[in-house]
Amino acid sequence: MSMPLDGVVVADFSRVLAGPLACVNLADLGATVVKVERPGSGDDTRGWGPPWTAHSSSYFECANRSKQSVVLDLGDPDDLVLARELARRADVLVENFRSGALGRRGLDYESVRVGNPGIVYCSVSGFGGDADLPGYDFLVQAMGGLMSVTGAEDGEPAKVGVALVDVLAAKDATIGILAALRAREKTGRGQRVEVNLLSSLLGSMANQASSYLTTGRAPRRMGNSHPSIAPYETLRCKDDVLALACGNDGQFRRLAEVLGVPELADDERFATNAERVRNRPELRAALEQQLGTDTVAAWAARLTEVGVPAGPVGDLADGFKLAESLGLAPTVPVGDDAPPQVRHPIGYSDTPVARYSAPPRLGQHSDEIRRWLAEEKK
Repeated sequence: MSMPLDGVVVADFSRVLAGPLACVNLADLGATVVKVERPGSGDDTRGWGPPWTAHSSSYFECANRSKQSVVLDLGDPDDLVLARELARRADVLVENFRSGALGRRGLDYESVRVGNPGIVYCSVSGFGGDADLPGYDFLVQAMGGLMSVTGAEDGEPAKVGVALVDVLAAKDATIGILAALRAREKTGRGQRVEVNLLSSLLGSMANQASSYLTTGRAPRRMGNSHPSIAPYETLRCKDDVLALACGNDGQFRRLAEVLGVPELADDERFATNAERVRNRPELRAALEQQLGTDTVAAWAARLTEVGVPAGPVGDLADGFKLAESLGLAPTVPVGDDAPPQVRHPIGYSDTPVARYSAPPRLGQHSDEIRRWLAEEKK
């Protein structure tokens, strides 16, 4: 089956998470992705464990399926010639080196486009190309403001439980690369695509960023409560907490009816969302008084039946089980003794993702890629 990016060659000079994840997206869509790794240790994440897999770490494998691995020492003149040849042959090059590092090797955008004017050259950094700051997700979460709105109201700032900014930057990089490839179809010219984690973070803050830009006041931590909607939080039941998300007055009225307190929907303190937000503590107390009479499972079933969004707070195993129960088939096998991987999250009616292969062992494809690059030089 033909894939959207069949025939597109991607030179993946990136490491850790954002750049490699963007390249996984391209590989899922049919591109041939050649991952360039340093001798000995390869990508940093090969050593980030536990947990370990048969050939590497689970961290490395989540961001490197369906690629080919070639070991090249960019400090070695002969290997550098091969790296430059790979850049000349590629349609896309993805890198996240520190500013100036590739320029000293003739692998910066200006150098590469001389021999390859159609190259889509994607640079991923932490804070922008000229900022001399290490681009680690945790640091960007801290300095960029995400941690300031995450965590308990009376606790310290907390990071999100996954490298979310890296993931967001990977999606932005994928969008940028696909847009540049589309533009190349019309102009015949490539271009440089620049993505930085800080901008991806700020661009993802949605209503929180808009709130700050509207009022001039930075939002604060609110635990699981929402700054603009109520009730939209976790509430205590008899045995555990229930995630409840009332997005409009109709849902709130049905909630009040199911809880046996229909009068709450007509109470002037709670009749509209704005008033519910204003009187959140009193609302929370009234709701938890009723919710405390039964279990999370019982309330979730009753509320879901009448169209009020509610459910238990599960762990990741519960998330996969839910996806399976809904027929989403969330995982795919990739072979080579590798654990299953999370399925590409987008569905396509005509060109579904049909090819998945195991994350490569370090240098697994070095011989054949070196031969191919040497042949192309002739």
